[in-house]
Amino acid sequence: MLITLSSSKTVADVVTALEAAIPANQFGLMQIHNIKATMAKKGVEFDHECLIIELCQPNKAKQILDQNISISTVLPCRISVYEERGKTTLSTVKPTTLIEMFNAPELAGVAQEIEEAMVKIMQEAAAG
Repeated sequence: MLITLSSSKTVADVVTALEAAIPANQFGLMQIHNIKATMAKKGVEFDHECLIIELCQPNKAKQILDQNISISTVLPCRISVYEERGKTTLSTVKPTTLIEMFNAPELAGVAQEIEEAMVKIMQEAAAG
């Protein structure tokens, strides 16, 4: 269900690398959510670095949404980068798993293409 990679880089360095890897792989960087900072603004102490990066490949998204607009509930794609016990982790839900949840076998090929690209992006960002 998840694709998870470890990195010897810091969370900040992985996010910087993602900011380069995403457009280099024909995806667009949509938003970066800093969970720790957001919680702090709400008066909640959270001890872990955790950033959620939203990314999209518009042509693939259109292809999916044209066939099943309810899949919009799980878009855009997300990569979570977090620190836990001194390790930096990158993680995402497999697009192929998400497509299966919507019982949309006609979109399995597109989901596989997106998944392969996301793995490549994550590997490039995690590389030391």
